[in-house]
Amino acid sequence: MSDPVVALLMLGLFIVVIFLGFPIAFTLMAMGIGFGYYAYFMADQSFWDNRIFFLFTQNTFSVMNNDVLISIPLFLFMGYIIERANILDRLFFSLQIGLRFLPGSMAVAALVTCALFATATGIVGAVVTLMGLIALPAMLKAGYDQKLSAGVITAGGTLGILIPPSILLIVYAATAGVSVVKLYAAALIPGFLLVGMYILYVITRAVINPSLCPKPKDLGDYSVWQSIVLMLKAFVPLAALIMSVLGSILFGLATPSEAAAMGALGGIVLAIVYKAFSWQRLRESVYLTGRTSAMVCFLFVGAATFSSVFSYLGGEHVIKEFLTGLNLSTVQFLLLAQLTIFILGWPLEWSEIIIIFVPIFLPLLPVFNVDPILFGILIAINLQTSFLTPPMAMSAYYLKGVAPKEVQLWTIFKGCFPFVGMVLLTLLLTYLWPQTVTYLPDLFFGQPVEVPFDPNDSSIVNPDVFKSIQ
Repeated sequence: MSDPVVALLMLGLFIVVIFLGFPIAFTLMAMGIGFGYYAYFMADQSFWDNRIFFLFTQNTFSVMNNDVLISIPLFLFMGYIIERANILDRLFFSLQIGLRFLPGSMAVAALVTCALFATATGIVGAVVTLMGLIALPAMLKAGYDQKLSAGVITAGGTLGILIPPSILLIVYAATAGVSVVKLYAAALIPGFLLVGMYILYVITRAVINPSLCPKPKDLGDYSVWQSIVLMLKAFVPLAALIMSVLGSILFGLATPSEAAAMGALGGIVLAIVYKAFSWQRLRESVYLTGRTSAMVCFLFVGAATFSSVFSYLGGEHVIKEFLTGLNLSTVQFLLLAQLTIFILGWPLEWSEIIIIFVPIFLPLLPVFNVDPILFGILIAINLQTSFLTPPMAMSAYYLKGVAPKEVQLWTIFKGCFPFVGMVLLTLLLTYLWPQTVTYLPDLFFGQPVEVPFDPNDSSIVNPDVFKSIQ
C-alpha cells in the first residue's frame, strides 16, 4: 500500500471514528501518532526515538506559544462574566420600550438583544438558551407566532459566529496565518447586513400580517425621557464595551490580545456596576473559560499532528491534484468548498471544521487566486447555517431544551427555514459583490484584499497556474 493511499485511509478512518462519537481532539492525536509512527518508522530505531514523538511535542509547544490564541480565553472570559451579570433581561426590556412603536417590536428587540449579546459572548448555546428563557415566553404571551418567535431567537443567537469579536475568526486567523484585525474589519459589513435583513424580514412580516406580531399591551406607559433612561442603563454600557474593544482593534490602538484583556476587565466592571458580581460567578466564569480554551488548544495540537502526518504521507498532494484536475473555475471551487463545509456543519462543531478540515482547502487558495480573508468570511457566514439547518440544527435543540412544552421541535425547525434562506442570500451577495468584505480592510489598512474573480466571468483558472504546481 503506497503512502498516499495510507493517507486517504487515515482521513477516511478518522471520519468514521468521529461519527461513532469518539472525542475528536484525542482521536486526532491518537491517529496522528499511530499513522505517524508508521510514516516515520525506521528499523534501526528504538520505539521512543521515532520522530512522531518529537513532532507531537513540537506541535504542542507551537500551539501553546501562539500569540494569536491568547485572545481566545480573554474574550471567552468577557463573554462568560457578562452572561452571568444578569443584564440580558434588562436589555431586552429596555429595547422593547424603546422600539415599541415599530411593527413586530418585540421580535426586533429580541434580534437586537441577540446580536448584541452574541457579539459580547460569542457562545451560541448560551445566547439561545438565555433568550429562550427570557424573550420566547414574553413573545408567546403577547400572542406572537411560534415559528417566527423561535426563528428570531435561533437565528439571532448565531450572529456571534460572524460579528466581531468572533472567536471563530480568531481560530481561523491562527489556522490560516492571516491578520485577525483584517478579518474583523472584513466581517463588519456582512454581519450587519445579515442583522439588517433579519430585522427587515420581521418588520415586513408584521406589516403584511399584524396577527403574527401583536402589539404588547402590558409594557406600561413610559415617557420619552423614561425610555431614554432605560436605554442608557441597559443598552449603552454593553454596547460601549463592545464598541470600545472593536474600535481599539480596528484603529490600531491595541492588539486583539490587549483589547480582549481590557474587555475582560470591562466585563468585570460591568458585572460590579449591575451588582451581579460574586465569587461564585467569577469562579464559574474562570472554570468555563479554562474548559473551552483547553478544548480549542487540544484540537489545535491534534489537528497539527494529524495534518502534518497526512501531508507527509502525500494526502494533501493527492487532494490538490484531484481538485486541480477537475479544471474548476474560481467560482466553482468556492462553491464546492462552501458546499463541503455546509455538509460538515451538520455533524461537527465550527471549531472542528475550522481546525481540521479548512486546512485542506488553504493550500488551494493561491491556485484559484482566492484571498484567505475573503475565504474566511464566506466560511463564517456559511457556518451559521449549520446551527439552523435540520436535522442537526443545534440552535433549535438549544431552544427546545428551554421552550414551553407546547412549542414543538418541528415548529422551531420551520421557524429557522426563512433565516437559513437569508444567510444563503447573504452568502450569494458576498460572492457577487466581494467588495462588501474588502472595503473596510482597504479603508482601515490601505492594503487591498484581492478580489479573486469577476462574478460574470466563468472562465477556467489560468492553465499556467497548474503548470506551476506540477
